[in-house]
Amino acid sequence: MRLSVAVDEHLVEEVKRLSGSNTKREAFEVALTDYVRRKRVEELAGLAGSGLVDLSLEELERWRAGEGEGGVT
Repeated sequence: MRLSVAVDEHLVEEVKRLSGSNTKREAFEVALTDYVRRKRVEELAGLAGSGLVDLSLEELERWRAGEGEGGVT
């Protein structure tokens, strides 16, 4: 998708620096992907105690990073 938007150039440069991105496009993808991942983790963490998810926050982070299995019922 093509998108034209005005953003803070300093913020984009900081994302590029912190993420090691070489282009603005790559920096935006990194930032958006990280945002979505964090929000999904927050949503799942909100299910704690509901019986739907049987993972600690640390286990959930490891699971999301692909380091573990189990715990989700």
